[in-house]
Amino acid sequence: MHSSIAFLTDLALVLGVAALTSVLSQRLRLPPVFGYLVAGVIIGPSDLFPLVADVGTVQTLSELGVILLMFSLGLGFTIKKIARLASTAGLIAAVEIGLCISLGYLVGQALGWTRLESLFAGAIVAISSTMIIAKVFEDQAIKGPLADIVYGVLVMEDLVAILFLAILSAVIGGTGTAVESVAGTLPRLALFLAAVTFVGLYAVPRAFRWIVRLRRDETTLVASVGLCFSLALVAHLAGFSVALGAFLAGSFVAEGGVSRQVEPLIRPVRDMFAAVFFVAVGMSIDPGAVFEYWPAVLALTAAVLIGKTIGVTSGAFLAGLGTRTSIRAGLSMGQIGEFSFIIAGLGVASGATGSFLAPVAVFVSVLTALLTPVLVARSTAAANYADRRMPHALQTYATLYGSWMESVRGKALPDTEAGRVRRLVRFIVLDAVLLAIILVGASLTLDSATAWLAELSGIAAPIVHGIAIALALAALFPFVYGIVRSARSLGDAISLRAVPAAPPGRADLGAAPRRMVSLSVQIGVVLIVGIPAVAVTLPVLPVYGGPVLLGTLLLLLGISFWRSARDLEGHIRAGAGMIVEALAVTGDHPAAPGGVMHEVRQLLPGIGELTQVVLGPRDAAAGRTLTDINLRGLTGASVVAICRGEERIVVPDGHERLESGDILALTGSQDAIHAARSVIHGA
Repeated sequence: MHSSIAFLTDLALVLGVAALTSVLSQRLRLPPVFGYLVAGVIIGPSDLFPLVADVGTVQTLSELGVILLMFSLGLGFTIKKIARLASTAGLIAAVEIGLCISLGYLVGQALGWTRLESLFAGAIVAISSTMIIAKVFEDQAIKGPLADIVYGVLVMEDLVAILFLAILSAVIGGTGTAVESVAGTLPRLALFLAAVTFVGLYAVPRAFRWIVRLRRDETTLVASVGLCFSLALVAHLAGFSVALGAFLAGSFVAEGGVSRQVEPLIRPVRDMFAAVFFVAVGMSIDPGAVFEYWPAVLALTAAVLIGKTIGVTSGAFLAGLGTRTSIRAGLSMGQIGEFSFIIAGLGVASGATGSFLAPVAVFVSVLTALLTPVLVARSTAAANYADRRMPHALQTYATLYGSWMESVRGKALPDTEAGRVRRLVRFIVLDAVLLAIILVGASLTLDSATAWLAELSGIAAPIVHGIAIALALAALFPFVYGIVRSARSLGDAISLRAVPAAPPGRADLGAAPRRMVSLSVQIGVVLIVGIPAVAVTLPVLPVYGGPVLLGTLLLLLGISFWRSARDLEGHIRAGAGMIVEALAVTGDHPAAPGGVMHEVRQLLPGIGELTQVVLGPRDAAAGRTLTDINLRGLTGASVVAICRGEERIVVPDGHERLESGDILALTGSQDAIHAARSVIHGA
């Protein structure tokens, strides 16, 4: 009886204090999770407050919160949804997650942490907070393409977080080095996923469709929770995280098409136990520890902000989302949250990391979450500032890149070309995987193989060591060369779709934009393959070897890119000159420029969706400069020429004042042109 009363007391204390602090948190316009963390500090074992709950009881209940949270997350995933997101959000997430893991790992090493602690730090800073972003986007009424791409990347991050939990839980439960444990875990994980997925996809969707048709909510709820905990137990018995089993259970239910019926029933139970989980995290925090760990907190906060801003921005831009949307998306994701707490808790509870990791993760989360509303609110101004400060050659490239990607997406590839593109992508992925395997294997066996060969041959160990390194590099070369060659071929194939080659016998005036498309694809491949490869191999290679190698390769590509960007700028100036010359002949009648634009597009392919706009006296842009209306920053379109009576202005600068009767020649993607018309006319 005494134990049951003690349990009831702890539960009442946890939920009662959490309710009060959650209300206070929301009154301060902060996510409820911060109220739960504060509740944990209040009822935790610190001496600041007289209320103390039993840590063991709360930790046990918090495990249920993790399991139910993962099950609810799985309800939002189907195989079709994952496949739909993989082509855009998946590529962005690959760049961003790889960069954040690398930065987090390097920060851990610089702070003197162990390799495993540094690996946990990288995983912690790699996953953004869905709860925080959703709250900020709701408060600031952010919708449309920006919200779509951010939520898509968050979905892919959640998938990667599940994989992190599965691998890290196996690593800390194994023997030998972390890398040896991963090498042994991955085949087991693949076999486990294959077996459970085969059985789950066959049985669960059918069963739950039948259960839902009974129209008994309590039966659906009991069956859902029962499946959730059953698969969590199966995953635990197989040596993996309970979160993996719960996530798989939710995804199997989602495949049955009954998520809308199950999710509302699970949500109240999930929210209650999730609150207990965050309270348990708060109980592990010593408020005074922030003064002890502030260097780590500041360094990891910088890793979050830099890694996510650069990673998401570069990935989104390469996906063709435009400068403004890409920068805003990058600034929106600069925080960590729920999964970071779970990963940190796993490391501390298992003893794989020091107890410092949980409070550090919480302090970083609090700091980045407080910055998120400010960064999101200022993201538009930051994007405009970045656009204005870019060299003109890069402004031209950014304007046209969206139109090139729009052209590629708008054209259905013939079967032969589509097959070639898919084959090149498979080659790149295969070469990248084999390259990582050889790098890891060579690093693990280099010392032992050197000692064995030196003893067997009688040659001095340093000489054998050098020979072994040379052989390893020789083994790596075919795969590096294969990636480079495939990336170049893929770039050529995509560039021909964006900017078709001239017919035989005619001068190829689209060479400059085609070269830029090809280089962009090659840089994208290097980022998508190279950054995750660096993240994977950091724990086993010399700390700065991979980043230096990748940085050198990007520098060489960057030099070639800059030269091509200058050539592209000349291409645009030539097009603008042709426009004003033609208009000088045809006159400045509104209907006349349509034919001129078409002719210029034919003569200079890759110049974007050229169109003309006649400025009226009542238009919003009349009497204002291009800088004032911020046309390129707001829409992504650029004015390449202005015809004003007898005056012809080629590639005007931002200080050019627009006048009524001006004929503006615009270029950019179709969406950018449409948005630019609205800005100019004030629609």
